[in-house]
Amino acid sequence: MADGKPGSFFWNELMTPDPAAAAAFYKAVVGWDKGAMPMPGGEGGEYHLWQVGDETMGGMMQMSGPQFQGVPPHWMAYVHVADVDAAAAKAGSSGGAVHAPPFDVPGVGRIAIVADPAGAMLGLITPAARQD
Repeated sequence: MADGKPGSFFWNELMTPDPAAAAAFYKAVVGWDKGAMPMPGGEGGEYHLWQVGDETMGGMMQMSGPQFQGVPPHWMAYVHVADVDAAAAKAGSSGGAVHAPPFDVPGVGRIAIVADPAGAMLGLITPAARQD
């Protein structure tokens, strides 16, 4: 995962129904390789990592299941916040909307998905403590 401080972009993630086609496209266009790891939180399946050499640039997950019905493929940017619960509450009280209330992803952190007043989506994350 990326390092950072509250207020900085922390992670970028591609949500796509076809990870193999996306991997071929991004390899050709920007030179990213695709690694894989088990899906965080024990959800089953693989979580794909975008890599350049030994550096991880972001992630990719397959859009499957009813929660993705009608949702187009997209990139999601996550911003590091000190307290996801407080930031999500502020998003809702500041004219935005909370699309996914705060939830925990073991080993990753606490995440919420919000939208600004115009509808632009953003992920919020309080990263889990590093286990070096």
